[in-house]
Amino acid sequence: MENKQNFFVKHKTFTIFSILGILVILAAIFAPVLTGGIDPTTGSLSEALKPPSSEHLFGTDKLGRDLFARVIYGARTSLIAAFSVVILAFVIGTVAGVLAGYFGKIVDAVIMRIADMMIAFPGMILAIAVAGIMGASIRNAVIAVALVTWPKYARLARSLVLKIRDRDYVSAAIVTGSKTPYMLLKYMLPSAITTLVITAAMDIGTMMLELAGLSFLGFGAVPPTPEWGLMLSEGRAYMTAAPWLMIFPGVAIFVVVVIFNMLGDSLRDILDPRQE
Repeated sequence: MENKQNFFVKHKTFTIFSILGILVILAAIFAPVLTGGIDPTTGSLSEALKPPSSEHLFGTDKLGRDLFARVIYGARTSLIAAFSVVILAFVIGTVAGVLAGYFGKIVDAVIMRIADMMIAFPGMILAIAVAGIMGASIRNAVIAVALVTWPKYARLARSLVLKIRDRDYVSAAIVTGSKTPYMLLKYMLPSAITTLVITAAMDIGTMMLELAGLSFLGFGAVPPTPEWGLMLSEGRAYMTAAPWLMIFPGVAIFVVVVIFNMLGDSLRDILDPRQE
């Protein structure tokens, strides 16, 4: 118990932003409770563009929908989408990179050339192209961003595996009859997993921004889905008449991205002290 207390005291930044991150997640989970059961997708035109008040904490949008409810429910959409992108890119990139590094030769050449081809295009432009071809939806935006992100994990995993592939203990394990699945799970994957987890943690905020950007441009979430990037896009036309339509979703994006970026940074310092 004392060791746990010492850990949290020693790593104050990690503790603070872990608590904040948990609070954001809890807010998304318990959105119906926080919003008093208000439906974020329905409203009344008679209530359109009402400024912030005791009745509507963040005001209402052009359709009379409660903006506070939409911002809170938007956390669900943004968090689920961001975590989905990171998990997809992490899994695909890690598997591809470990296989490329371990087997080498033609396997390495094929996987790395595909990765190089993906990296050759600007990430956001390629994501827009993929999302545009597949059609606007939050699911397609997740797939598009994951497709342009996995090469980073693949190249990183490959480089980490190459560092140990020719070590004596690996050669000895192969000589003594260790099978390929055992080698991959026992030696190759553990050598890369820590650095890859750190990278994934630091990517959550970035993925959230990219997904919000796609929604803002019309390639992500579609109405009436409560999503922060989409809310910013819808509020552009009312920037001067109803600035709260952009202020509150923008602040939500800023705060949550900062929290998860700082959380990832502090996690890096814990798991890899050499980078401090």
